[in-house]
Amino acid sequence: MLQHVALEVAPEKIGAEVGFWSAVGFMPVEVPEGLGPGTFWLEREQTQVHLVSAESPAIPSSGHAAIVVPDFDETVGRLQRAGYEVSRRSRYWGAARAKLTTPGGHLVELMAAPPPPGRAVS
Repeated sequence: MLQHVALEVAPEKIGAEVGFWSAVGFMPVEVPEGLGPGTFWLEREQTQVHLVSAESPAIPSSGHAAIVVPDFDETVGRLQRAGYEVSRRSRYWGAARAKLTTPGGHLVELMAAPPPPGRAVS
């Protein structure tokens, strides 16, 4: 199980980034004392996203997180209505996929379902 991923986000984009992760089902959780201002944690089904404020955030050009959203069509529609540019992708394993960029500049893939266990991603 992947417990968390930490993403650097420019300070002025943190609020919008929190809004994005909330829109795909992540809920804010308490950040341990001492981690400093500008750090926000969100959680969904025991997986966390840690948003870390950084003046010059490191943002990979093609690296991305893939999130399974069981309510795929509803989530994509909600994001599109909120102004996100969502790009539908090829279906793998019979499941719909889409990609978009978060307000902080991170690439995210949405998946309607994960691949079957033991199936290599192609």
